[in-house]
Amino acid sequence: MRAQPRPLGVNTWVWTSPLTDDDLRRMLALVAELGFDAVELPLEEPGHLDPARTAAAVRDAGLAPYVVGAMAPGRDLVATDAASVARTQDYLRSCVDLAAAIGAPSVCGPFYAATGRVWRMTTAERTAAYDEWCTNLAPVLDHARAAGVAIGIEPLNRYETSLVNTVDQALAALAPLLDAADPGIGLALDTYHLGIEERSSADAVRRAGRHLVHVQVCGNDRGAPGHDQTDWPALLDALDDVGYAGALNIESFTPDNASIAVAASIWRPLAASPDDLARDGLTFLRSLTGSHAPGGAA
Repeated sequence: MRAQPRPLGVNTWVWTSPLTDDDLRRMLALVAELGFDAVELPLEEPGHLDPARTAAAVRDAGLAPYVVGAMAPGRDLVATDAASVARTQDYLRSCVDLAAAIGAPSVCGPFYAATGRVWRMTTAERTAAYDEWCTNLAPVLDHARAAGVAIGIEPLNRYETSLVNTVDQALAALAPLLDAADPGIGLALDTYHLGIEERSSADAVRRAGRHLVHVQVCGNDRGAPGHDQTDWPALLDALDDVGYAGALNIESFTPDNASIAVAASIWRPLAASPDDLARDGLTFLRSLTGSHAPGGAA
């Protein structure tokens, strides 16, 4: 039995980094031409994407927008100085403002420490770090609530962070914020990280449950979803079980951009071309979910 149909999207990181106003319309036209329903827009730096221009471009392309953030070096909410925390909060507010302006329901990413930053912690040190994280994330959450945008926190694999690797860790760390009457915050899960850190990706989705805000998908090698080691039917069954009706967005990366390739450890091409990666992943997901291309085409 097929999983329920749902929107299918792709992150522009498949092709380029950073995404800016200069290449936005070209990228959105390509995403729409390939047959996607949605697009993930990474805001790497405030000012890269003008909110009004982006809103118009997304509307003209007929795509459902999502916004993701990038935790570049120096973006930290824990174990750092006050100035770094303030800069990180300002950056995340910029992401929220973009999402609100273009009609994106959420802003998602590993919003706790710079990607690639790892350090050892005792149990007491980890508890203190989680407390500090919630304190420093709270003002951003307040801003997001006021804007009507949800925050989705993404656990990363052990090679990209030592702070939040699993669904259980994220739920425990965020408990003070998740218990609020109007949380406005939840988890953004990426099948790549689930495949490394969780004993069962499907069970991890079920533990996230009602707190699941956003889902990113790719093959276990970071390439196109499909024909890889991931148990896709089990994963999609779990998404149906928890009532997740949001998009599945393909996130992969071009090896041709030095900064993003190093951050994601992409050392070789993951497909014959970025277009092939996106097209193959979309074809697989449509065959699995029964989703139809925009305009009713199969």
